[in-house]
Amino acid sequence: MALEIPVLGIVVAVLAVGAIVLGVLLAAGRSRTSSGAAVVGAERVRTLPSVARAVRVRVVALAGIVALALVALGAAAVVAARPMAERVVQPETRSRDIMLCLDVSGSMTDVDSEVVDLFHRLTDDFAGERIGLTIFNSSPVQIFPLTDDYAFVRTQLQNIRDSFDYYDEIPEHWVGTLNGAGASLVGDGLAACALGFDHRDDERARSIILATDNEVNGAETVPLPDAAAYARSLGARVFAIDPAPADTAAARALEEAAVLSGGGYFGLREATTVERIVGEVQAQDATILQGAPRILRVDAPEPWLAVLGVAGLALVVVTGFGRARV
Repeated sequence: MALEIPVLGIVVAVLAVGAIVLGVLLAAGRSRTSSGAAVVGAERVRTLPSVARAVRVRVVALAGIVALALVALGAAAVVAARPMAERVVQPETRSRDIMLCLDVSGSMTDVDSEVVDLFHRLTDDFAGERIGLTIFNSSPVQIFPLTDDYAFVRTQLQNIRDSFDYYDEIPEHWVGTLNGAGASLVGDGLAACALGFDHRDDERARSIILATDNEVNGAETVPLPDAAAYARSLGARVFAIDPAPADTAAARALEEAAVLSGGGYFGLREATTVERIVGEVQAQDATILQGAPRILRVDAPEPWLAVLGVAGLALVVVTGFGRARV
């Protein structure tokens, strides 16, 4: 057992002992200076069995009172010093990893704000999941890595949403998305999102929510099917959000890539898109994450409070008993 404030315990103990000693000295002083009338036959009275028994009871009661007072004061001193106990705990949480992947190419300009609003709604329904965000055009840029700081996530999403209202200069959040040739290179963006997952050798629940119209302009370093297959190899399912679902080759390719990974294909403005994606993500078993062992110091006054309570109660009983017998 360790004491958090040992000095306070010592101070309480010293004051308590000092009070007892002072009380004894004062009582002894009053006994010496008291002047009472002589009682005829006092010695004969003291030899009476009842008087002798009363004296013994009084002595035992006083001794008990002093002993119990010392025990109570000692317990109070320990409680005042805040006894602490150490416990080794290993945090264990259940978490899913979710990468948000957003196409910020020109063909998505009119709907990107809606997509970010949808991302906002998704994060409102998640609890405990780690969330990351990557945007892409001709090249991908990670806005923030996987994190469970939801206040930070919402702030960053709002910053991205605000960045769509620009006129001349490219917003700072988009810097790095135009480093290559072409535009809307979805395969490269999806591959970059998959690379954002950490602990790739661990079995974890992983999902990618990809918002794009799949209107590729230029040569992708990683074709979309290959990127989806790589995500699948990491155990990540791709949930594709298409702003304008239609029976086109691009839409079918996007849907096939999502299904290949074990995910699904959704329309941006479908009323049930958020609920269906959240349900799909949460249907995947959350992974148990073992944190690093930590030593916690916690208050542990319970035994000493019990001693203090029992000693106080016994002190009242013994005091009453001694007075009654006398």
